[in-house]
Amino acid sequence: MVRGKTEMKRIENPTSRQVTFSKRRSGLLKKAFELSVLCEAEVGLIVFSPRGKLYEFSSTSMPKTIERYGSHSKESSNHHKRATEQNIQQLKFETAALQKKIEFLEAQRKKYLAENLESCSVEELQQMEAKIEQSLQKVRGKKNQLFEDQIAILQEKQTGLLRENGVLRQKVEDQTREQTVPVAEGMPSNEEAQKIEVETELHIGWPPVRTAVAKKATEKHSK
Repeated sequence: MVRGKTEMKRIENPTSRQVTFSKRRSGLLKKAFELSVLCEAEVGLIVFSPRGKLYEFSSTSMPKTIERYGSHSKESSNHHKRATEQNIQQLKFETAALQKKIEFLEAQRKKYLAENLESCSVEELQQMEAKIEQSLQKVRGKKNQLFEDQIAILQEKQTGLLRENGVLRQKVEDQTREQTVPVAEGMPSNEEAQKIEVETELHIGWPPVRTAVAKKATEKHSK
């Protein structure tokens, strides 16, 4: 039969709990004994039952095993303490070094701002001047690059606006031409206009002989 997996929680039934404790305790003591024999290890095992009864196993002597454990624990504690002290000393050293570096950088900053220059030698001033000049060259180069980029962007926008302006101007010219052509086609020619003017401005009334001609010209003009 395959044993099911035991759920790791407190057994509520007192009888079952006591039976399980007895079985597991016996198995644990047996494993401790086998480990000491097979591996020649010093094993010490202490178990207290729920009612406070002591069960123990020692491959040598329980007091000696406990004393050895205390010594080892003390050595481990001392080693940990020494390691902690070393870490603290290392941190103190690093903190002091960082503090000195901060003070040095602060002094350099003041010098580059033209403060506390009394203690500087000629060589230090020349070095500072050279570094400042290099920094200025980099700043100017960056500024010129930004200006060139902005000019290129503005030129691109200008080209786009000129292109749009040309398209709009062409549309306006086309619309004007379309509106002008029908009016010109409906107007009479210069000869016809002169003929009508000559025939109408010299006479107040319609002579009988030229009545038909005037009517024909008027009908033609209205068409």
